[in-house]
Amino acid sequence: MILDAHGHLGPWPDFLIPDPSAGGMVTLMDRLGIDAMGISHLLAVGPSAEEGNRLAFAAAERYPGRFGVWQVYNPHQRNRLAERGVWGVKIHPDVHQCALDDRRYDPVWELGLPVLAHGQTDSPWSDPERFVTVARRYPGVPLLLGHAGLWPYGFARAAGLVRDHPSLYLEICGSKMTGRWISRLAEMVGADRVVYGSDACFLDLRVGFGRVALAPLDDADRALILGGNLARILGGDPARILGGDLAEGHRP
Repeated sequence: MILDAHGHLGPWPDFLIPDPSAGGMVTLMDRLGIDAMGISHLLAVGPSAEEGNRLAFAAAERYPGRFGVWQVYNPHQRNRLAERGVWGVKIHPDVHQCALDDRRYDPVWELGLPVLAHGQTDSPWSDPERFVTVARRYPGVPLLLGHAGLWPYGFARAAGLVRDHPSLYLEICGSKMTGRWISRLAEMVGADRVVYGSDACFLDLRVGFGRVALAPLDDADRALILGGNLARILGGDPARILGGDLAEGHRP
C-alpha cells in the first residue's frame, strides 16, 4: 500500500489551490498509484473545526477506501472528537496560536489515537522540542511531526530530538524537502520512523510523491516510508486503513 499521511481538501485564503476537490484529488491519486490519503479539511483547520470535519467525513464516505480522516481539534472551540472511524487527530498549533504542549490539547492526547501535528522549527507554538515534551507525557500516543520541522536548517535538529522517543515520527511533506534529505533523515532516525506525506492540495501531489519515489533509498526503506510505517501506526489492519470502520461510527 502507498499511503499519503498528510493531505487536505478545500480552499485556503493565503494560497492559490487550483483544485481543492475530493474528486480531483482521487484522480491524481489514481495516476500515481496512491491507495489512500489522510485528509483534514481546511475549513476545519481554520474557522470551523466541526463543519470542516463534517466535510472531511462526507468526502471519505463519497470515495470509500480512498480517504482516512484526520479530525481537527481546535482548542479554542473545544469541538467534539470521534473515537472510531478516523485515522486520528490533526492539530495546527500555529494557526490556533496554542502551543503543542499546552494543556488545552490534553483532550487530544487522552483520546489515545494517532496525531498529526504541524511542526515548525523555531515556532513559539510547534517547535520540535515541544513534541518531545508531549512524548514524555503521553508515550503511548503515536505523534507525527509534520514537515519534519519545515525549514531545512531544522531537519537534522528535529531528527536528533525525536530519535530517542519511539512514539515520535518525522512526516516529510513541505516545499523545502528533497529526496536527499529524506534519505538523510532515514539514516538519522531509521527508515521505520519516517512517514510520507504530500501536503496536497496545498502542494502538488505529484511533486511530493516524486521526492520519495526518486529518493536515494533502498526498496525496503522506500516501502516503509511510502506506507508501511503509517499502516503500522494505524494498527496494520487493511480494512481499517482503506475503509472498514471509516464509513460508520465516526460521528462524535
